[in-house]
Amino acid sequence: MIETQANSLPLAKYYQILKQRWVPALNIFLPTFLIAVICLTFFKKPTYLAEGKLRFQRTNTTSLLTGVGRELSTLETVGRDTQTNPLKTEAEVITSLPMIQKTIRELDLQDNKGDILKPKDFLKRLTVKDIKGADVIQITYQDKDPEIATQVVNNLMDNYLEQNVSSLRSEASAARKFIEKQLPNAEFVVRNAEAELAKFKEKYKVVALEEEATRAVGVIAELQQEINTVQSEFANVEAQSQQVRKQLDMNSQQALATTALSQTPGVQDVLREIQLLETQLAARRTVLQDTHPQIIDLEEKIQSLNGLMQKRIKLVGGSTQPQPNTNLQLGELKQRLSARLAELEANRQGLANQATTLSNLLNAYRQRLNNLPRLEQMQRQFERKVEAAQTTYSLLLQKLQESRIAENQNVGNASIITKAEVPEEPMSSPIVLYLSAGVLASAAALATVYILEARDKSIRTVQQAQELFGFTLLGVIPSFDKSKKSLRNKKEPEVCSQRLVVRNAPRSPISEAFRMLRANLKFMSADKELKVIVVTSSVPTEGKSTVAANLAIAMAQMERKVLLIDGDLHRPVQHHIWELPNHEGLSNVIVKEAQLKTAIKTVMENLDILSAGVVPPSPASLLDSKKMAALMETFTSNYDFVIVDAPSLTVAADAATLGHMADGVLFVARPGVVDYASGLFAKEFLEKSGQNVLGLIVNGVHAYNEPYSRLYLANEFYSQAQEVPKAVRVSNLNPFL
Repeated sequence: MIETQANSLPLAKYYQILKQRWVPALNIFLPTFLIAVICLTFFKKPTYLAEGKLRFQRTNTTSLLTGVGRELSTLETVGRDTQTNPLKTEAEVITSLPMIQKTIRELDLQDNKGDILKPKDFLKRLTVKDIKGADVIQITYQDKDPEIATQVVNNLMDNYLEQNVSSLRSEASAARKFIEKQLPNAEFVVRNAEAELAKFKEKYKVVALEEEATRAVGVIAELQQEINTVQSEFANVEAQSQQVRKQLDMNSQQALATTALSQTPGVQDVLREIQLLETQLAARRTVLQDTHPQIIDLEEKIQSLNGLMQKRIKLVGGSTQPQPNTNLQLGELKQRLSARLAELEANRQGLANQATTLSNLLNAYRQRLNNLPRLEQMQRQFERKVEAAQTTYSLLLQKLQESRIAENQNVGNASIITKAEVPEEPMSSPIVLYLSAGVLASAAALATVYILEARDKSIRTVQQAQELFGFTLLGVIPSFDKSKKSLRNKKEPEVCSQRLVVRNAPRSPISEAFRMLRANLKFMSADKELKVIVVTSSVPTEGKSTVAANLAIAMAQMERKVLLIDGDLHRPVQHHIWELPNHEGLSNVIVKEAQLKTAIKTVMENLDILSAGVVPPSPASLLDSKKMAALMETFTSNYDFVIVDAPSLTVAADAATLGHMADGVLFVARPGVVDYASGLFAKEFLEKSGQNVLGLIVNGVHAYNEPYSRLYLANEFYSQAQEVPKAVRVSNLNPFL
């Protein structure tokens, strides 16, 4: 299942590679990034970009007033293709050879050699394009000198505008000369007739008599109806106003003033203060005489507050004062009635004024309607005099004025909306600079990761170990140097650097991993009990000796009598792990230099250790002897479980010799230590020698190297609440042996 998921997610594999190689990648990325930034900053001369914009109108302001200018300045295409953009035509005019040569000549532009800049080189730096969705052309120019770039854009726009206006003026001049020849003496006749008609209309205020007569009849009827409606509303409002005045027993001005005072916080505050003092005065008079200082003081305060209240009443009410006995604290009903009375009085006054205005307007319309027939007759007489010459003269006069205006105008259908300003920063912004440097540095870092990954032939993960060896996975042992963090308990002793973790830290995740290994071995021996196991690995420093020692402790904790034999006669380690003397051991027993009883040491309950003894000149001959086979039979009969720590397969063939004397071989692999070549050699050696490989133990697993670390290290937080017994540290030993 894990393999299927890993193969279906290549991104997870790449992420795992980056997580493993981020340190060298970062070491390459940072210097490369700094060097790239320095090179791009100091060795590349900056280029500045100046920008200006021209706006084009379908018709300019003058063209809206003159018919001649409208036809001359209309921005349209000549061909039948409606998809053609007229702005592209104007862009071609701007980039035309005469315009470019004029700009080069006026600004005396030169190339790097000091020669006059060629038009083709000028065009390489120039960009003229229309902005999509707007009648605007953008002009940009690149140069290493920001001043020159700005001058080029502004000069080019000025030259184009000058050419645009000159073209419109020449067309308007020809139209003006033709119109001037057509103006006859009829101008004088038309002027006199128009003057008489104007005097008549001005005198009698005539605009359109027929429409005025028609409308006057309708207006009179509407005015009469409005007058009736207003009079009816006036009577209704008057009746309501009288009824409210009777209920309040005051006129509208008094009601308005009383309402304002009852709603004024200043007056009400003073009134409440007076009422409070009067209450206090009445209470004090029951026990004190009128001449008592407290009585006098309260009376003076009341008098002072009464004066202050009168001033505020005058300030709020103005000339309109409430009645002397009026209660300044009106109830909600009286307040509504007072507001209603004020509203009715305002409506009544408005309706009265409206009725008067409507009556005056009705009389004016009736008088005007009576004079309309006579005014219509006089107007027709004046209009007949003007009608003959008006058509031609008006047209000629209008066109003459339009042509003169179009000829003298200094504005074409284009205008500058944005002049080019001197750019303060070069085209390559810091963001682009940093992005470019980042891309180069990232490429270098990724290349480093690729090279390291291609050259690294070591096994990195549990999954790679399974794929290479193909053995049954019996156990995954976390790395000792990371287990302290996995415990996450400050009260727990630092046991993770020790070798005998199962004994010294029985509640740690590593101890739990060895117990899981013990359980897996028990399940494998359901049909046939395993008694003798050989532990080996591909290369040294994979931690096989540590695995053998802790597995022996785990077996002994099950109340089974266990013997741990150090069968590595090349580089023995078990006596260092257990801090035992090594002057008598397996080699001495085989050659009969020591007795078995004295060579075997009991290190804990149910666990004995037989160290390697003196390193012989030929370990293979001793292990492949009949004496060794006899010893193995003796061990099998005296112990429930025998674990043999054999040398690595790339060191010697001793593990194969011992494997034939045992029930099976446990193969230990450590990611980051064993490579593919050594692992493949060990696998083929075990297969060719006919070993019964019980399974694979992956030792020293780092969680951050595993894409599915939670599957292997699920017991990381196991038993955090319980304290781990304090143990003796063996920090000077190598846990990888």
